[in-house]
Amino acid sequence: MKEYLNKLSNEVIGAAIVVHQNFGPGLLESSYEASLQHELSPRGINSVRQLLLPITYKEMVIPDAYRIDLLVEGGLVVELKTVEALLPIHSSQVLTYLRMSNNHLGRLINFRTMLLKAGIKRLVHNFPS
Repeated sequence: MKEYLNKLSNEVIGAAIVVHQNFGPGLLESSYEASLQHELSPRGINSVRQLLLPITYKEMVIPDAYRIDLLVEGGLVVELKTVEALLPIHSSQVLTYLRMSNNHLGRLINFRTMLLKAGIKRLVHNFPS
């Protein structure tokens, strides 16, 4: 599973680089999100955009508690940003999504960089051996 998720993660990064090469920085997050999903599709990689996931608080279910930008192949959480710089709160957000969705690997990708490689962060929560 670990090897599969790492390979999948690399494929997502490759697709994100293609999107960034086409647009550069400066668009809205939703444009990159739709384009990234479109770039993954011909590679045979399934993803779901804006996946609503519920949480339970003291027996009360909150059905739309959070949205994962892209859930790739049902196991890789991808959070996209278009911000000046990634902050610790962005990493915390992805780690929360991983924990709440019971997934292990996430990618935080900031498209507001001149070189996309500088805006990519890998996040792990209880990654299996």
